[in-house]
Amino acid sequence: QVQLVESGGGLVQAGGSLRLSCAASGRTFSNSAMGWFRQAPGKEREFVATISWSGGSTFYADSVKGRFTISRDNAKNTLYLQMNSLKPEDTAVYYCAARGGSFAYTARGQYNYWGQGTQVTVSS
Repeated sequence: QVQLVESGGGLVQAGGSLRLSCAASGRTFSNSAMGWFRQAPGKEREFVATISWSGGSTFYADSVKGRFTISRDNAKNTLYLQMNSLKPEDTAVYYCAARGGSFAYTARGQYNYWGQGTQVTVSS
């Protein structure tokens, strides 16, 4: 079992920045691939970014590439998402997710464990 708790969401103006954190406990964090997903009202949950267990591989959705950075600190069992140049269309509930494995995974169905989510609202 893995427990995931997100934090760091909030209200920010367009062009601003936020850093999301995801604290993990349970299964060995360093052996888990991690990802961030988001879900806007009335829309499907979509992939945002993923990182391999070592942090050596990362992938991003085209919509956030160049603006968001995913990272992890295995010593602290924590996943991060630095979000810069935020846009109103980034408004959503952001979820972190985990699964066993060495690689980075982009599909929602590939993840076994999910956090409760944290709300990010970007005003125009």
